[in-house]
Amino acid sequence: MGFGGNPGGWTGVESIGGAQAGLSGRYATALFELARDERALDTVSADVETMKQALAQSPDLRALTQSPVIDREDAKKAIAAVAQTLDLGAMTTNFLGVLAENRRLAELPAMIRAFKALAAAHRGETTAEVISAHPLDAELLGALKDKLRQRFGREVAIDAHVDPAILGGLIIRHGSRQIDGSIRTKLNNLAHAMKG
Repeated sequence: MGFGGNPGGWTGVESIGGAQAGLSGRYATALFELARDERALDTVSADVETMKQALAQSPDLRALTQSPVIDREDAKKAIAAVAQTLDLGAMTTNFLGVLAENRRLAELPAMIRAFKALAAAHRGETTAEVISAHPLDAELLGALKDKLRQRFGREVAIDAHVDPAILGGLIIRHGSRQIDGSIRTKLNNLAHAMKG
């Protein structure tokens, strides 16, 4: 099975592992199902994490994925060069090429989140999105995973993001639930309380 130009024919995407059934969910599901069927889920999961980190760290890569003026051929060449530089596997590289061909690179962050949720569900985990003002070290992430495992009663995969605008603390999202312990929210609540 390979990647076609139209993701509309892929099935089983409505709620696999909580992945949303939008266009990004359909692309993510196609990649997940192909990786699972080809027994390459660990490799593709590692590639997806590498791509996520590269997007977070490279303004040039984000500009490439977001630019509406880069034509398909140039986008395909550029994303192939990125994939080679990041040493991504053939399946992930082909997937990125399809995204470039279909002018869907802008949806890559949503596709990465959906893929990670599918892979976590496949492993019997649940996924929690964790937003912090600064990158969390491995020790803190490990402690957070332990606390979340106790709270949710199962293994938890953490999808960590950095957003300096929250100033400090953490925001944790799990499904429709959100725990907002950010300093920004605490300051906003204090400001509202003082007005009252």
